[in-house]
Amino acid sequence: MSRLVNDLIRSGYLRSDNIIEAFSKILRIEFIPNDLAAQSEVNIPLPIGHGQTISQPLVVAFMLELLDPRSGQNILDVGSGSGWTTAMLAHIVGDKGKVTALEIIPELCKYGQANVDKFSFIKKGIVEFHRQSAKNGFEKNAPYDRILASAAAFEIPAELKRQLIVGGKMVIPVRNEIWYVEKRGEDVFKIEKFGGFSFVPFVEVD
Repeated sequence: MSRLVNDLIRSGYLRSDNIIEAFSKILRIEFIPNDLAAQSEVNIPLPIGHGQTISQPLVVAFMLELLDPRSGQNILDVGSGSGWTTAMLAHIVGDKGKVTALEIIPELCKYGQANVDKFSFIKKGIVEFHRQSAKNGFEKNAPYDRILASAAAFEIPAELKRQLIVGGKMVIPVRNEIWYVEKRGEDVFKIEKFGGFSFVPFVEVD
């Protein structure tokens, strides 16, 4: 187990066995530019081009623990970037699950797809990528058990709320907070907010 993973466990950010395993098996170094490889185990965000970053591991761990992904689930990954969260979610959901990755920036969509393809998740039919804005979600594969977003919105897109199953969970940055959203009924949502974070902005225009 890497020093980074051990540090995240000791600090209490990584707690669940399935998420710890995903962090241990899906190494961050596979999702960053080669010239940044020496910093892959450093707990900081790193640039991946086009004004975007791969998030700080601490923040990714915090968000995945809130999301509580499970084996066999259908998950939407919004703003998939370099593909790191997509691959970890694919590892967790396994062969009976599905992860739909949305990335609006063409070059990043291609880059993320190539990175995730190293683990055969696309070949196995667990992951599919789509180059588009997430403003309207992705109706074809809805409804979703879980929705993860990695860029900051001003408010939660209505389509994402609609495409989440009753009982489902969404974790999404809103302004400088991380929001945990649990769908209790068709129009009933429990929301918890966690402050002190910073994200690149949600890109809505396709």
